[in-house]
Amino acid sequence: MPQTKSSRPPLLTEALLGLACAQAIAAPLSVTVLDANGSPLPDAVVSIEVAGGKPTAAPGTQAEMGQRDRSFVPTLLVVQTGTAVSFPNFDTIRHHIYSFSSTKPFEIKLYAGTPAAPVVFDKAGTAILGCNIHDRMTAFIHVVNTPHFAITNKAGVATLEVPAGDHTVQAWHPQMGDKQPPQRQGFKAQAAGGPRVIRLGSASKP
Repeated sequence: MPQTKSSRPPLLTEALLGLACAQAIAAPLSVTVLDANGSPLPDAVVSIEVAGGKPTAAPGTQAEMGQRDRSFVPTLLVVQTGTAVSFPNFDTIRHHIYSFSSTKPFEIKLYAGTPAAPVVFDKAGTAILGCNIHDRMTAFIHVVNTPHFAITNKAGVATLEVPAGDHTVQAWHPQMGDKQPPQRQGFKAQAAGGPRVIRLGSASKP
């Protein structure tokens, strides 16, 4: 039987695939967020906007912020733009939650259980939530244009994995409220070489 010619030898094809995978390997990145005094700042949101990345979440992406013991759980939720967030009420009393923030103004009037329709957060920024019935209930939903995000630990450090390339790191803290945008800093991520620490400016109150 006559042999058919291949446009590329199999070994070369495998080598090229291996090279493509190597170029896309994610590298660990450690980001340290400091306050005005240079001390580590816990509970700060760190997000990485990857060059060429898709800003909106995949269709059907969901998250949850519940109410339990007359508190929001969690009190800080980070989601990618386009995420649908549900607000189940696990208490035996009704809640009336709302947000007046320009990022996503909404209101779910007195209810128990889980509302039928989640709220889609379709714009990057911060929404501060409250309850009309319980004034002490407060929470934050921080919306970012990337799937790469994390919250800093007690040492003020967040660890993420990002591909090599020129990207932008952002840092935001609840002290900054819903009016102050995240601090941004460009950086170049390497495919190897271990974690890289980026120290950002302080997160001050508005």
